[in-house]
This record gives sequence, C-alpha cells and structure tokens, in this order.
Amino acid sequence: MTILYGFMILALLFASGSMFGWMLEVFYRRFKPTNKERVWINPGFLNGPCLPLYGFGLTALYLMAMLERFIPIDDDALRKGVLFAVMAAAMTIIELIAGELFIIRRHLKLWDYSELRFNYKGIICPRFSFYWALLGAGYYFFIHPRIISGLEWFSHNLLFSFVIGFFYGILTIDLVRSFSLTAKIKAFAYENRMVIRYDELKKHIRAEAEKQREKYRFLNAMHTERDLIDILRDYMEKQLEQAKSGRLNDMISFIKKDH
Repeated sequence: MTILYGFMILALLFASGSMFGWMLEVFYRRFKPTNKERVWINPGFLNGPCLPLYGFGLTALYLMAMLERFIPIDDDALRKGVLFAVMAAAMTIIELIAGELFIIRRHLKLWDYSELRFNYKGIICPRFSFYWALLGAGYYFFIHPRIISGLEWFSHNLLFSFVIGFFYGILTIDLVRSFSLTAKIKAFAYENRMVIRYDELKKHIRAEAEKQREKYRFLNAMHTERDLIDILRDYMEKQLEQAKSGRLNDMISFIKKDH
C-alpha cells in the first residue's frame, strides 16, 4: 500500500465516519430522555451533516483493528477483549480532547453528560466509554471484515475523487463559517462568565423561531431572524433563572483571563 493510497483510504474513512456519526447522533438526541420536547437537534458545531469527532473515531477504529495481530495474547477471546477495551479508551480520549478544547477555547459544551454518574466535566463518563466499547466490537465484527475490499474498490473508482473533493470542499467552507459564528458566541460567553451548552442554545433558537412564527433551519440551526446577541441575552436570562433554582445551568464562577 503506497502512502498516497493509504492517505486516500483514511480520507474516505474520516468522511464516512463524520456523516454516519452525524446521523447516529441526530436520532440519539431526538430520543434521549433529557430531550423531553422530542425536538430534532442538529448535533455538533458545524451547520451541515458532519461530525468530525466520529470521523476521527472511525479512522482510529480502523487503524487499531489493523494492529490486533501485534497484541501479544494467544487466547483469541481475551485478545479481542483487550482490543475492544483499547478502542473504548481511544474513543474516550478523543471525546475528552475535543470536549476540553471546545470548553477552553470556545466556551462551548457540544454535548453534556452532567446528569450521568461519574462524569468528568460532563464530557466523558463510564457509560459512554462502555458504549464506545460496544461500538468498537460492532465495527470489528460487522464492518471491518468488509471495509477493506469496499475501500479498495471505491478508491480506484473515478467517483472517489469527486466525492472526496466535494466533501472536503464543503467541510472547509462549513468550518470557516462555524468558527466565525462561534467566535461571536465565545466573546459573549467570556464576557458573561458562561460555558454555553450548544444543544440547549439550538433548542432555544428553535423555540424562539416557533414563537415568532419564523422559519427554522435544521441544517443551519444557529441562523435566526433576530440579532444573535439578543438571542444570547435571552438565553442567558433563562440560565440565570435555572441557576437561582439550583438546576443545571451554564453559569460558571471563574474563567481564566488568558482564554
């Protein structure tokens, strides 16, 4: 396998994982118990159907499955158990790094496990590490055996270049727009000593759009007819009310000045 071919395979895996992970999260967030309103939520900080976290995750699972033969354990079941534990640890680390970066650099919490036991800052918890182990096992048994031949065929097909070019072109545009938007949100959050839960902000924007009989854009969930700062002020008032009653809220006591 040449370096260029290997890079193409990883590029395709990242794209596939990002899109399929987005679909998985859309349905999970629609039906999770804390979403009592049962509204559809566009997950992540991008506008389009893409979650880079899952792209990195699928790429990591692929690479770790390829390295199984290097695990020095003779018992097949035990070796696979160790592999799935390593996969779960790797996914948890990816989740931790992504969650911490967005909290520290953007004052955003893209997901929230605060109501689950033994969570760390609401961004990782044992329950989801277990889910990552199950996901790793599912990938190993049902996807990995078929993925090599499928990737080899697709990477030699003319359609490959078009799909990859289209995906990464759209992703680049989306990243630029999304980081520009979240820079404005970060400035507001920093000024008001908040870490904003992005899903809650999106639900607030949706509720406001329905109240004002405005069009709501699922794939551009942060778009609003009102000024974004006004929306953020309304959202902050809601969080302050929750803080007074001791409920889960976004207000924090201190933010380091170098952030």
